[in-house]
Amino acid sequence: MAVQKRLCLLYGEAEGVRREKPNVLLRQMRCGLDPLSGPGAASRGRHSGDRPCTQRELALSGDSYTDRMITIPIGALEVAMVQSGARAADTLRDTAEFARRIEDLGYLRLWYAEHHHSPAIGAFPPVVLTAHAAALTSSIRLGSGGVLAPNHAPIMLAEQFGTLAALHPGRIDLGIGRGPGTFDEPTARALRRGAGPTTDDEYRDDVSATLRFLVDEVALGPLPEPWLLASSTAGAALAAELGLPVAFAHHIRPDNTLAALDHYRAQFAPSRWCAHPRVLICVETVCAETQQEAARLAGPMDVVKAGLLKGRGDIPFPTPEEAAGHSFTGEEERGLTSFRAQQAHGSPDTVTKQLTELVGVTGADELMLVTPVYALADRLKSYELVKRHAVQAV
Repeated sequence: MAVQKRLCLLYGEAEGVRREKPNVLLRQMRCGLDPLSGPGAASRGRHSGDRPCTQRELALSGDSYTDRMITIPIGALEVAMVQSGARAADTLRDTAEFARRIEDLGYLRLWYAEHHHSPAIGAFPPVVLTAHAAALTSSIRLGSGGVLAPNHAPIMLAEQFGTLAALHPGRIDLGIGRGPGTFDEPTARALRRGAGPTTDDEYRDDVSATLRFLVDEVALGPLPEPWLLASSTAGAALAAELGLPVAFAHHIRPDNTLAALDHYRAQFAPSRWCAHPRVLICVETVCAETQQEAARLAGPMDVVKAGLLKGRGDIPFPTPEEAAGHSFTGEEERGLTSFRAQQAHGSPDTVTKQLTELVGVTGADELMLVTPVYALADRLKSYELVKRHAVQAV
């Protein structure tokens, strides 16, 4: 879908991206056939080795899992939406409060995305937001999701996140992505000091150099935990080659998710960073007391996405009231409906079912939720409802 391709310009693979067709894989999963390891072995909630099934095995067996709660770790992605009529300083104040509250709710990670020159999303460097949040919190893991390699010298990324990891041991993540973080070509060129889009080889070299500098040049103590962001099979393949955990942008390219994870698991090469394939899935999640309220809260981001369908990245983030008065074309409605169907929007029961199904069919080791709604209170309420209704306490 066009909106997904345009979202990739912000924080996905910027070029060489093709739409995958995982429908066959999805049908196989739902029929009990595992495309990764052959026919599913799970039956009636038990594995052939007499251990409890994972949620993915339950999905493969055809057993009911939609009434079960999520048992894997769950985190949050902060994209720092700038509200219509608000100042960037107001958004920064909200990000600080958000970090404190997300930690109180018991989320494992909070990541910050890199964006530039957008009226709807703040241009706040992830390394700065990570440092600020780390000073305000005590236990939650923090980091970039992601910092975009084409815009930064590898040694600078290593120095910045290596320093953060030394200051806050065991709490810093370095999520690396490829896109320029902007829809504006002059801005993209300015970020790269006049250079054009990065090539596949240049991106691989940048990621490898960043990891090498972390170990050889700036190892001040505990290292940050590296992740590679991906929205296509190409990105997942690089994560597999380098032996990195992969954070897959299901909230951008859901049609690519299953095929990319299939490739990642099949081709994974163990490294000092990761002994086994490790998958985090990011999903757009808007949870409210009712379906109608969730739809109202999702309205502002729908307007922004409709702008992306027209090739416009200059759409401000409207209020829910402004969004309710927006008229969508038939093409926009179809695109938005298709996208929402693969995310998690609705009441607590609906969102629990959608998230549990996603964990089941992807075999994700972690979930990360991104909730682009207008007001901080509504955003926090969504995260609170998910934690209360969908996530099993441990």
